[in-house]
Amino acid sequence: MNKNYYIIDFDSTFTQVEALDELARISLQKHPDRENIYKKIEDLTNAAMEGKLSFRESLTGRVLLLEATRDHLTELVAHLKKQVSASFSRNKNFFKNHSDDVLIVSGGFKEFITPVVLPYGIKKENIYANTFVFNDDGEIIGYDDKNPLSQEGGKVKLLRELNLPGEIYGIGDGHSDFQLKEFGMIKKFYAFTENIERKTVAEKADHITPSFDEFLYVNNLPRAISYPKNRILCLIVGEVSNDAISVLKKDGFSIRHKTSFEEKYVADIGILFLGEGEKIADDKLKRAVKLKTIGYHGNSKHQFSHDLCTEMGIVIFDNTKNAGSISKRIAKFINKGDTYKSRNFPN
Repeated sequence: MNKNYYIIDFDSTFTQVEALDELARISLQKHPDRENIYKKIEDLTNAAMEGKLSFRESLTGRVLLLEATRDHLTELVAHLKKQVSASFSRNKNFFKNHSDDVLIVSGGFKEFITPVVLPYGIKKENIYANTFVFNDDGEIIGYDDKNPLSQEGGKVKLLRELNLPGEIYGIGDGHSDFQLKEFGMIKKFYAFTENIERKTVAEKADHITPSFDEFLYVNNLPRAISYPKNRILCLIVGEVSNDAISVLKKDGFSIRHKTSFEEKYVADIGILFLGEGEKIADDKLKRAVKLKTIGYHGNSKHQFSHDLCTEMGIVIFDNTKNAGSISKRIAKFINKGDTYKSRNFPN
């Protein structure tokens, strides 16, 4: 039986951010021209990720602009540990149970990647990334340019050298991740879009995975939640605050915001969030066979049938003041089955 390997990118995949961009915000925070430099670094990052600039040109340009030190890296690591992508964080057990199969392959740097991923059970020898060059004062003055990952097509070169004996799956957000599929080094490429979707990359992917849960689900691998939240359709109807919507979006649900409860969504919605004044007719509610919970910004008593919801097992959350608290209760119910402060299934 062939062994499976999982090649995972670091920046904007394992973590929510681009580490060099974050390092710049630390190292240049007192620089008088910092905003312009931040923009230059971000532009160089995006150009490489979208395949518009060679990776080496991008990397060299970014490192030269950083003016960073070992002390800045220590600060960066502490920051990155809090920025691990939510779906990776909740599937920590997968990494511990597949420590021989998971490789972190990144154009980033071991100095900040290793301390972030090691607590997840990923083996040090399975972390492939660049390394900085420092002067005697601990200042970053460059990088090891002999490392294949510092070069254009570096991930492809690395996998050719590794010659892994089995089927390989790649997960990442950038052009260099797609190149692994383009050059036949992996069986499938999954464009990871939990943090950012690069359309030039996503359109070439075998599968778009809005979360790591989705990747595990489609490959029938052990996971923290049985059904990916990105597959749960959350329909928001009417005036609901952006803060309330962002809570649900951040939790990974598939969001649609409409001015009315359109018929095409009735059969598929799992979550319905209604703005104040919105109503639901009984016949439409009866056809919402996948609906698990309704949130209502206001008093929902006369807006739809509570009795019918109870009969159908639909949990109701409402609040006349704070729509954000409704979103949090909805998420907690979907994640943990908690019906605290529900109108019809209170704990």
